[in-house]
Amino acid sequence: MIGARFPLPLPPRVKGRIALGFAAALAAGAGGLVLLALSGWFLTAAALAGASGAAAIAGFNYLIPSAAIRGLAVVRTAARYGERLWSHEAALHALAGLRSSLFARLAHADGRTAPDLSSGDASARLIGDIGALEDLVVRRPGIPAAFATMLIGLGAVGLAGWQAALLLAAVLAALLAALALLPPRLSAAPAAEAAAATAELRRMLVDYAAARSEIITYGLAERVTALLTTEADRLDEAQRKLARIEAASNALLILGSAIAAAATLLASTATAPLTALAVLAATASIEGIAAIARSSTREAAVAEGTQRLRVLLALPLPKADAAPKTEAPLALGLGSAEFAPGSRIALTGPSGSGKTRVIEALAGLREPAHVLTIGGKPLTQLPTAAIRSQYALAPQEPMLIAGTVADNLRLARPGIDAQAMEQALRTAQLWERIARMPQGLDTVLGEDGGVLSGGERKRLSLARALLAGRPWLLLDEPTEGLDAATEAALVAALAAWLNASGTGLLIASHRTAPLALASVQVPVGEIS
Repeated sequence: MIGARFPLPLPPRVKGRIALGFAAALAAGAGGLVLLALSGWFLTAAALAGASGAAAIAGFNYLIPSAAIRGLAVVRTAARYGERLWSHEAALHALAGLRSSLFARLAHADGRTAPDLSSGDASARLIGDIGALEDLVVRRPGIPAAFATMLIGLGAVGLAGWQAALLLAAVLAALLAALALLPPRLSAAPAAEAAAATAELRRMLVDYAAARSEIITYGLAERVTALLTTEADRLDEAQRKLARIEAASNALLILGSAIAAAATLLASTATAPLTALAVLAATASIEGIAAIARSSTREAAVAEGTQRLRVLLALPLPKADAAPKTEAPLALGLGSAEFAPGSRIALTGPSGSGKTRVIEALAGLREPAHVLTIGGKPLTQLPTAAIRSQYALAPQEPMLIAGTVADNLRLARPGIDAQAMEQALRTAQLWERIARMPQGLDTVLGEDGGVLSGGERKRLSLARALLAGRPWLLLDEPTEGLDAATEAALVAALAAWLNASGTGLLIASHRTAPLALASVQVPVGEIS
C-alpha cells in the first residue's frame, strides 16, 4: 500500500516471502516492458527491411530478437506465477500470525477492563477486518517493483530522445499524484460504510444463528430475513461505490497510457524502430502503475479495518506463563465477612439482585460492583492471574467449543487423563450419557455442544470446573433444568467431592436442594 502499514511486525519468514515476491514482481514488470518494447522494435525493423527489398531482408538478423522475445515471454509468465505464489504465501502467514496474536490478546484479557465484544463482533474483527488486510501484504511486493519498472521504462523511452523521456516523466508524476490523492479521499466514506456494514452483517448472522431455535419457534424468520437483507443492501451499495472508484482509477490509467504513447511519438527524434520501442515502453510504464492504483483505491478499506482492530491491538500480549496456576488457598471476603479456604457459602437474593455479578467478578470476568477481597486484598488491586488461580467457574450459561467431549474437559487443565475425566463426569452425573455415545469421550459435540441438552451442557461445564483443581468452586444455578432425581444425585455427589477435596464453594441458586451444600448463607445486599 502507499500509506497503510501492517499493524504488527512481520516475522522473518514473511519478510523473506515478500522479498521473493518483490524479485518476481520486478522480473515480471521489467520483463514485460522489455518484451513489449523489443517486440515493437522488431516488428517495425522487420517491416522496414521487408519494404527495402531482398538484400535488406537477407541482412536482417531476426533469430536473436525472436529468441529474446520468446525468452522474455517465459520469464514474464514464470515471474508472474512466482509473484502470486510468494505474495499470497506471505499474506497467509502474516494473517495467521495476526489472528493468533489478536485472539491471544482477547482470550487472556482482563475481563474487568477488556472491551465487551459479542461473539458476532469478535468474529467480525478476527475474520472480516483482518481479511481486509490481505491486500496490504499481497500488493506489497508490487509497489517497489512498479517504481523500478517505471525507471526502466524511462530509460527505454530515453532512446527516442530526452524530450520524450521528460514528457513521460511528467505524465507518470501527474498520474502518481492523482492516484495518491483522489482514490483514498473518495473511497474513505464508502470504505467506512462497507466495513461497518460487513461487521454488522457478520454480527447479526452469528447472533441470529445462535438464536435459530427461538426464531423458528416464534415465526420470526421473515422478519430476521428482512433485517439481514437491509444490512446486505447497505453493504452492496458501499461496495458498488468502491467498485466505481476503482473503475475510474483504471480509466485514468488508460487515458494516461494514450497520452504517454502520443507524447512519446510526437517528441521522438529517433529512427522508426526505436520510436516504436519507445512508444510501447511508455505504454508499459503506465501499466506498471496498475499495482499502485489498486493499492491506492483499497487503502481506505485497509485503514478502516486496521482502525477497528486497534481495540484488540491495544490489549497486552499474554506472558509466557499467563495460564492460571493453582496457588495456596486464600480467604474470600464478601463485604465485611471473611471466609477461610474450604468454606461453603450460598449467595442469596431475588432475581436481579447481583448474585451472578458477584460470581463473574470473582472469576475475573468483569469489574466488581460489590466489596470483594481475596486474601484480604481488594479484588480491584489484584492481577487477573492471581484471581483466576483461586477460582474455577461453572457459569449459568456455559460456553462449549466445537470439539470432542475430551477437548472441552481439557480446557480446564491440559494433560488430564481419561480416568480423571470419567471421575469428574460421574460427579456431574453425566458419565452414563457420555458412555452411551458411540465414541465416548471422543464424541464430537458440534457448535456450542449441539448434541447435548441445556442441562447436560451445564453438567459438562461443572465437570470441567471440577477438573481445574482450584481452591474455590464458583457455581451459578448448577441444577437449573434438572429433574428432582438427577438434582438430588448431583448434590450428593458434589457434597462427597467437596468433602474429599476440601475445596471451598460459593454457590448461587434459586432452587432449595443445591443450597444444602452451603453451611452459611450471605444475602447479596450485605456485600454491596
